[in-house]
Amino acid sequence: MEDLERIGQQAKKAEAVLRTLSRGRKDAALNRAADRLDESEEQLLSANEKDRMAALEKGMSQGLLDRLTLTRERIRSMSQGLRDVAALDDPVGEVTGMKRRPNGLLIGQKRVPLGVVGIIYEARPNVTADAFGLCFKAGNAVILKGGSDAAHSNAAIVSVLRSALAEENLPPEAVCLLTGDRSQTTRFMKMNEYVDVLIPRGGASLIRTVVQESTVPVIETGTGNCHIYVDESADLAMAVEIVYNAKTQRIGVCNACESLVVHEAIAESFLPMLAARLAEKNVELRGDKQARAVLNTIREAAEEDWGREYLDYILSIKTVRDISEAIAHINRYNTGHSEAILTSDYANANRFLEEIDAAAVYVNASTRFTDGGEFGFGAEIGISTQKLHARGPMGLRELTSTKYIIYGDGQIRP
Repeated sequence: MEDLERIGQQAKKAEAVLRTLSRGRKDAALNRAADRLDESEEQLLSANEKDRMAALEKGMSQGLLDRLTLTRERIRSMSQGLRDVAALDDPVGEVTGMKRRPNGLLIGQKRVPLGVVGIIYEARPNVTADAFGLCFKAGNAVILKGGSDAAHSNAAIVSVLRSALAEENLPPEAVCLLTGDRSQTTRFMKMNEYVDVLIPRGGASLIRTVVQESTVPVIETGTGNCHIYVDESADLAMAVEIVYNAKTQRIGVCNACESLVVHEAIAESFLPMLAARLAEKNVELRGDKQARAVLNTIREAAEEDWGREYLDYILSIKTVRDISEAIAHINRYNTGHSEAILTSDYANANRFLEEIDAAAVYVNASTRFTDGGEFGFGAEIGISTQKLHARGPMGLRELTSTKYIIYGDGQIRP
């Protein structure tokens, strides 16, 4: 029997246990797992250092290396994420919409786990703990296929999580890690017998491959070509700080600002202020003709810059005549992730909220807040940029489905 099939069978058996697990037992296991992560800090850092050294030898970009890196603070954030998930209400078992039909049948919906969730992701070790925590709390088993660049880190994290489950007399197979090559990943995407849904997290190439090749249903997460539009009525000092935060606070994440759109009426006053602030982080600016007339030393933006997720200290700048042009530009080039308007005009703010097609739309705030933790979900399974079932940061509720429950007292259909 193939190892992959064995893993699928084990996950399915574990899911049958998790499906009916009480909230108390789930929360106890999550808190124990959090404690074990904290206690295993040195072990996790050592494993991550092996991955980092290998990545540096390969010449991994700064943005991707940032995603790969674990620090003491990030490990503590991982463990706190598990505790936060434990503290959340359990959606499983919630019954809604109970209505009595004229024939006496009482019909409602009950929230239930998805089953076995498969997650394919790139070199982000924190996803390993987040995915486990959310899937487990929602009653799902999870099969993880992480990027090879984070192989040591992921293995160490999963080992800690499985040990914690065993200590709670729960099946360690509630979280499984695949370590094979691309052929194994291809087979994994076709395991309809064992896997109920696949969620890809990573770059455009990975997501496109999973969407196109998987026979298992996919919840599509997306890359983040996130825009900030600075309207003519914006508070410019505030705008400088918001753009600086959205671009530089952490560059290797999907909610970082990659594209700036500026009303031409304020370009001459705003762009030099912004350029001076971004120079503190050596951000490279790429602008259109009007932006370059104001900042004559910056590089000319090419067509591909308008739709690019840099994951680097690079920002494109597009100037527009009005909010209509801004909205049209953003809707053409965005990836459906997170978009923001900085404005003091109430009508423009509401129009932007209404007309921008994205999972998260902001007024006068950084796009960096599109995150499960920031939205109060404890953690996130990913940012869904599709429009079916889930959109935006995916928490516990998005990892459940519903089934109809019907109470009768002898009804038969005439």
